[in-house]
Amino acid sequence: MASFMDVHSGFVGVTAQQLCEAHDRDLAIESEEGVHFERAWLDPEAGKVFCLSTGPSKEAIMRIHERAGHPTAEVYEVSVDVA
Repeated sequence: MASFMDVHSGFVGVTAQQLCEAHDRDLAIESEEGVHFERAWLDPEAGKVFCLSTGPSKEAIMRIHERAGHPTAEVYEVSVDVA
C-alpha cells in the first residue's frame, strides 16, 4: 500500500471534537476503497487539516473524503520517509 498526505482547507475555527467526528466519518467507510486513515492534524487558525493514510491510489482517498463530506483535490503520495 502507498502512503498519502492530503490537505483540506476551510476548517477555520473547527474544534478537536469536530475534527474527530469528520475523521470518524472517513473511518466508517474507508474499507470500501481499501483505504486506511491513520491520523489527522488540525490548524484551526489557518483552517487546514492534514490527513495521513494508506491506500491503493490517491483517487481512492479522494472518493472516501468526498463521500464523508469533506472533499479535497490536494492528495500527495509520500514515497520517501526519513526519521
